[in-house]
Amino acid sequence: MTFILIFISAVFVNNIVLSQFLGICPFLGVSKKIETALGMSGAVAFVMTIATIITYIVQKAILEPFDITFLQTITFILIIAALVQMVEIVIKKISPALYQALGVFLPLITTNCAILGVAILVTQKDMNLLESVIYAISTAIGFGLALILFAGIREQLSMTKLPKGMEGTAIALVTAGLLAMAFMGFTGIVK
Repeated sequence: MTFILIFISAVFVNNIVLSQFLGICPFLGVSKKIETALGMSGAVAFVMTIATIITYIVQKAILEPFDITFLQTITFILIIAALVQMVEIVIKKISPALYQALGVFLPLITTNCAILGVAILVTQKDMNLLESVIYAISTAIGFGLALILFAGIREQLSMTKLPKGMEGTAIALVTAGLLAMAFMGFTGIVK
């Protein structure tokens, strides 16, 4: 039952983008097409899950036993940066079209605060390894859900005639706000 609560909470109630406002840069930057949103969601899911596992192990095996938890942030950033480089190389080899579509936003996963946020949150919430992995996967699913929904809405909006002042970033921010309000409807399902 705990795992189901973690899943529902991370995907819907405490969505990393729409509730906690982490990962906004790729959310706004890669959400013009569903295809690139799917690619970014997959890349973030992979990096977030692997980064959470590795950072959890480093936290429990090195930082806490040697009482050097003050190095947590820099250690986690270095681990995430290394993982993103690995993902970038793999995507470039497997899918050059996706690599081109993601463009500058793929290296920006390194600075995606959602990934670092999840790695830090699991240590702050004192989760065990299994709960941490489920939380990371659920958070990645929530990130992907928000990103894909937002991309679909933006694709539809690109085919409509909007007032001059609402084109581009303005309508994107209004839409993101409305989507965040829609996700607020899940508040109260889980603590």
